[in-house]
Order: sequence, then structure tokens, then C-alpha cells
Amino acid sequence: MAASKIKKGDAVVVLSGKDKGRTGTVLQVLPKDGKVVVEGVNVATRHRKPTQQNPQGGIERIPAPMAISKIAVADKDGKPTRVRFETKDGKKVRVAVKSGETIDG
Repeated sequence: MAASKIKKGDAVVVLSGKDKGRTGTVLQVLPKDGKVVVEGVNVATRHRKPTQQNPQGGIERIPAPMAISKIAVADKDGKPTRVRFETKDGKKVRVAVKSGETIDG
């Protein structure tokens, strides 16, 4: 299995679609579907009936999964950048292509 270029907790920028230009953090990665869930982006509303668990009911807003190709990791200045892998001190690390900074560890 190849290492993912986008991981949970990354700051990302939306590249296309109705939320183009918005930023958020990755809440969940779905590698089998090629999708990610980003906080505050691609928000779907669901009208819920009152139930025993939720006696109030009402409108529920939850972020829906979106295609991983529509997002890019945000660099330190908040602009999108591509990610490459490098070996540093015998460890495989993710590096931002634009700035050359390591993203994790």
C-alpha cells in the first residue's frame, strides 16, 4: 500500500467546485473511495425527524466526503502545494514542493 499524500489533520485548500478557495482541516480520509472529509467544506444538510435519541429533530449539517483530487495541502502561507516524499534520517517524510518544508516530523 502506498503512503497517502494527504492525512488526517492536514490543513488543505479546495481547488475546484462550489467551495473553491476555502480552507479546512482533514477530519477523515477514505482511501478506498478516493475521498476525504474536510471540516466546514462541502456541508450537507439533513432534515431529521424527532427520535428517542434526538427528541428535538431539526436540521443537521454535516461535512460530506469530497474527491481527494479537488484538494491540495496548504503551505505555511495558506496557498496550495503539491507533496513529494523524501528520505531524511532514514525516515520517509512528506515535503511541500513549493517551499521545501517537511510537513510531518
